[in-house]
Amino acid sequence: MTKDLYFTKDHNLVRKAVAEFVKKEINPNVDQWEEEGKTPLHDVFKKMGELGFLGIRYDTEYGGEGLDYWYELVFLEEIAKIRSGGVALAMMVQTSMATPAIYDFGSEYLKKTYLEPALKGHMVSAIAVTESDAGSDVAALKTEARKEGDHYILNGSKTYITNGTQADFLTLLARTSDAPGYHSFSLFVVPTSLPGFFVSKKLDKMGMRSSDTAELFFDNMKIPAQNLIGTEGEGFIQQMMQFQHERFSALPLAYGTAGMIIKETTEYLRQRIVFGKPLIKQQVIRHNLAQWAAEIQSLKQFTYHIVRMKTAGMDASKEVSMGKLLAAQLVKKVADGCLQYFGGAGFMNEMPISRFFRDSKLISVGGGADEVMKEIIAKLEGY
Repeated sequence: MTKDLYFTKDHNLVRKAVAEFVKKEINPNVDQWEEEGKTPLHDVFKKMGELGFLGIRYDTEYGGEGLDYWYELVFLEEIAKIRSGGVALAMMVQTSMATPAIYDFGSEYLKKTYLEPALKGHMVSAIAVTESDAGSDVAALKTEARKEGDHYILNGSKTYITNGTQADFLTLLARTSDAPGYHSFSLFVVPTSLPGFFVSKKLDKMGMRSSDTAELFFDNMKIPAQNLIGTEGEGFIQQMMQFQHERFSALPLAYGTAGMIIKETTEYLRQRIVFGKPLIKQQVIRHNLAQWAAEIQSLKQFTYHIVRMKTAGMDASKEVSMGKLLAAQLVKKVADGCLQYFGGAGFMNEMPISRFFRDSKLISVGGGADEVMKEIIAKLEGY
C-alpha cells in the first residue's frame, strides 16, 4: 500500500491507536454532540492527553511526544474519520491553532503554565483573532491591549471563536499601537478566568454543529504583561506563521473526509435499485466517483510532498496555500455530488451525507478564504 512508502511500523502503531480512540470514544457520541451543539472538550481532551495525542510534535519537556511531521499527519488522517467535522475542528484548534505560537515564541513561563496543561488535556484552548470587521483582513482588527505598568488592559470583542464557550485560555491577537503597518499587533495568552471576560453568546451555525462557537467580549480585562507571547509588535507576523499550521491541518481533514463520503456513498449506490438495477451501474456516476478518487489521491500525494518539505526545513507557504485551496474545493464538490446521489434522503438532516455537506463549507471560509489563498498564491508566483 502507498502508506508503506512513508510510514514506519511505529507510525502505524500510532495510527492504530488514534483509529481505536475515534472508533470507541468519539464516533459513538457524535450524533448526541451534534444535537447538543457542543462536545465535552474537557473530558475528551483529558483522554487524548493521556494517550499523547495533543502534542505529537511538541517537546517532551512540555508534555508532548517529540515526534516528527509524519506522526502528526497520521493523527490528522485518522481524526478525519470522525463522523462530524465539528469534533475534529475542536481538536485541531487545540493541536494546530491555539498552541503553536506559544510553543514557537512563548516564554518558559507560558509554556509551563499554559502549553503543558493544554498538551496533557488539562486545559482547553481557543484561538481568538477574528472580529466582526476583521476576518480575512486581519490587520483591520480593533481589539486593543494597552500597557499599564505590569499589565495590559484588554478591550474589544472577538467572534466565530471555536471552543469559545469552554476555553480555559485564548491565544489572542490584539492591537498594541495605533501606528500604521503590521508591527502594531501582539499575541497574548488570555486566561478566561480573569475578571472582564464574557461569553456574549454561543453562535448558531449551519454546520460544524458539534463544535461550540462563540462571540467573546473583553471589558477592561487586566492581562499580566508576562502573558505577552514573544515581543510586543510582532504578533501579526507570529499569527501569519500560525495560519500555516492551521491551513496544513485542513488538507488531511479534507481528503480523509472526501474519501469517507465516497466510501459510504458507494455502499448506498450498490443497494439502491433504480429502473431495475443498482445506481452504481450508471456509468456517469461511476465516472464521477473515479474522477473524485483521482483528485483525492492527488491531494493526498501533494500533502505528503508538503510534509517532506517541512521535514527538510523548507518554506512550504506557497504549497500549503495551494493545498488549502484545492482541499476546500474538493471536499465541497464531493459532498455536493454525493448528496445528489442520495436524492431526497440526502436532504434529511438525519442522514450523515447532510452533515458532511454542511460541514464541508467551512474549509473554504476558515483559516483564510479561498479568495485569500488565490491572492497569496498569485503573489508568491509573481503575478
